Amino acid sequence: IFSVTEDLVRRRAEHNNCEIFSLEEISLHQQEIEKLEHLDKWCRDLKILYLQNNLIPKIENVGKLKKLEYLNVALNNIERIENLEGCEELKKLDLTANFIGELSSVESLKYNIHLSELFLVGNPCTAFEGYRQFVVATLPQLKYLDSKEIERSERIQALQYYPEVKQKIREQEQAYLLKRAKEKEEAQRRMRERKDRKEKQMEAELGLDSPESLQYKENHQTEGEGKQQMWRTVQDDEEYRRFWKEPAPYTPESRLETHRYIEEKRKAEDNVRGSKKKEKPLPTLVTAEGKVLNVNMPKLNFSLKDDEENNQFILDLAVYRHLDTSLLDVDVQPTYIRVMVKGKTFQLVLPEEVKPDSSSAKRSQTTGHLVVSMPKVKEVILAKQKLSTSVKPSNSNTMQKSTRSRQVEKLEVDPSKYSFPDVTKIIPEKERIGQGPIKLYPEKITETTESYVDFENNEEV
Repeated sequence: IFSVTEDLVRRRAEHNNCEIFSLEEISLHQQEIEKLEHLDKWCRDLKILYLQNNLIPKIENVGKLKKLEYLNVALNNIERIENLEGCEELKKLDLTANFIGELSSVESLKYNIHLSELFLVGNPCTAFEGYRQFVVATLPQLKYLDSKEIERSERIQALQYYPEVKQKIREQEQAYLLKRAKEKEEAQRRMRERKDRKEKQMEAELGLDSPESLQYKENHQTEGEGKQQMWRTVQDDEEYRRFWKEPAPYTPESRLETHRYIEEKRKAEDNVRGSKKKEKPLPTLVTAEGKVLNVNMPKLNFSLKDDEENNQFILDLAVYRHLDTSLLDVDVQPTYIRVMVKGKTFQLVLPEEVKPDSSSAKRSQTTGHLVVSMPKVKEVILAKQKLSTSVKPSNSNTMQKSTRSRQVEKLEVDPSKYSFPDVTKIIPEKERIGQGPIKLYPEKITETTESYVDFENNEEV
């Protein structure tokens, strides 16, 4: 039985930040509710309550809602008006298209002194002779009945003939109650027949699985399964056609039976659909030999950059810009990186071994891309090239121009003001003294060979 749950009330109270204790209005229509409860404890401040198009058979557990002004229980299975005496502020009551046959139950609304509008259209009681006169005379505070205004002359006339009309209403009520008793018996008979048919169907299905047919199934398993499935489909179709073609009275029982049948059918279809649905096999990320594979299930663009200056690899993965970061899971291993994007795997083998503990992952604020920096295990020391302005005058001029564009301060270009020695005269000093490696002054050797005339080149020496 579907009843009012706290989770349902909180979900329908989004306009009140999901708070139910201070709730003044809530709509619980079309929720398949079969029992009305808990609202008088959870939502004491309710002023407007919508419960139309459910399966509620009885008005109950709303008597403590002292502030309730409008109650809509149209299109339900309610058969009598009751338990509304505590709703002191009730101004409007909508009972359209229910099964109210006890018209005398309207007398319970005398205590709702503020009630000005009442809707009973679509109920069996509206077909009673003297229906409107009885309601108008019974409820003097009422101003509108079934959207039609009650004139003062109409009320005076209704009060004049009230005893006679009341007697007629009582007689018609008795006839209706006898009719309802027969309808309930008929509904029980239909329920028993349907239950028997279901049991026979179950026995027939078990008969297909009897020990006598086991040998046949072993030899003809595929054929047997196909026939069994076909037989079940035919049986379901026959039952479906019988249920909808068989005439049934419009009663609370038939309405409830229809709802239950549709619900069972939907669950059965969901079970069949779930059994037929095959789970996709998990992708192979690592082979049996231990080889890591490259996988791109989310089909994202990416780039892997070798940052030699900082001795690291940089992975730029083009994840969706508006994707929440909580849906990303990054796992850096020494030889590969794995990123889970909304449950889909992206895996990339790295050219060199990296340090997982020193790796870092960030999201770009502009593009939303995932950028992962992975330092290499092998450290490579690169010599940093320092630009010197004193080696060549042209270089100093170029540096002066580039620096002037970045900074406001001017550079000193006078060599006499430098604090470090002039390195341009180091090599000539070595040539003059005669020290240093021979390869530093090849021109000196050439001059020596030219000074000897009798020099003979002996290859054996």
